[in-house]
Amino acid sequence: MFPQLPYRRTVVALNLENKKAIVAEVSEVASKAITLVVADYRTLDVPAMTELRQKARQNRVYLRVIRNTLARKAFKGTSFECMEASLVGPLLYGFAENEPSAVARLFKDFGKNRESFQVKALSVAGQLYNANQLNAVASLPSRNEAYAQLAATLLAPVTKLVRTLAEPHSSLVRALEDYRKKKES
Repeated sequence: MFPQLPYRRTVVALNLENKKAIVAEVSEVASKAITLVVADYRTLDVPAMTELRQKARQNRVYLRVIRNTLARKAFKGTSFECMEASLVGPLLYGFAENEPSAVARLFKDFGKNRESFQVKALSVAGQLYNANQLNAVASLPSRNEAYAQLAATLLAPVTKLVRTLAEPHSSLVRALEDYRKKKES
């Protein structure tokens, strides 16, 4: 068995082509995304990071660790240019394409058990928010929940109208039924 070596962080040098590929990929994802949340990932060990990546795949969230200089270049011309001042230190980038609250909910739930996992900033549709707004964004309804709420709101006036129109007939039927029961007894 191999001796247990202490963890050492290795820095991988990227050549120009790799950097351009990363910028192009992140720029494409950023142009389609609605929400971006950045968090400090320094304290996460490999099993925790693996767990977070698995949950991200289940929730259709794109996670990536990117150098901040490359992220700034990738965000040019997208709605996430407002994040430029927040990109300091080693960050984990989470993008959501369909549901604005997916990344915020994922990071909030993941951070409950890990106090050292800290969200630094988030952006929804080009609007920059600080980490204190994470709970508000995470509590936004999902796409299906929003559709259900909209349908219920649109259906409510029609339902009330039908009930109002049917009430006189229902009252008449109940009154006649009561009269019939009185006559029989």
